[in-house]
Amino acid sequence: QVQLVESGGGLVRAGGSLRLSCAASGRTFSIYTMGWFRQAPGKERDLVIALRWSGGRPYYADSVKGRFTISRDNAKNTVYLQMNSLKPEDTAVYYCAAKIDGTMPYEYWGQGTQVTVSS
Repeated sequence: QVQLVESGGGLVRAGGSLRLSCAASGRTFSIYTMGWFRQAPGKERDLVIALRWSGGRPYYADSVKGRFTISRDNAKNTVYLQMNSLKPEDTAVYYCAAKIDGTMPYEYWGQGTQVTVSS
């Protein structure tokens, strides 16, 4: 089992920045990929950014390229989502997720953290 706990959401003005954290615990050695999803009211949950636990080039959704970056602290088993130049359309609940098999769906989820960007 893998447990994920997000933190760092909040209210920010358009153009501002926020950093989200996702602390992983449990069988972290089994993680294959970590991802950040977001879900706006009335919309589906979409993958925003993902990173293989072993490293490599991250995946970025087109909507966040050049504005969001993902990084990790191996010692803390923590993944960070740095969000810059935020827009009102970035408003959503952001979820951290993990999977242990690259061919399977994400199976471990955090509780979500609200990000609200005011215009």
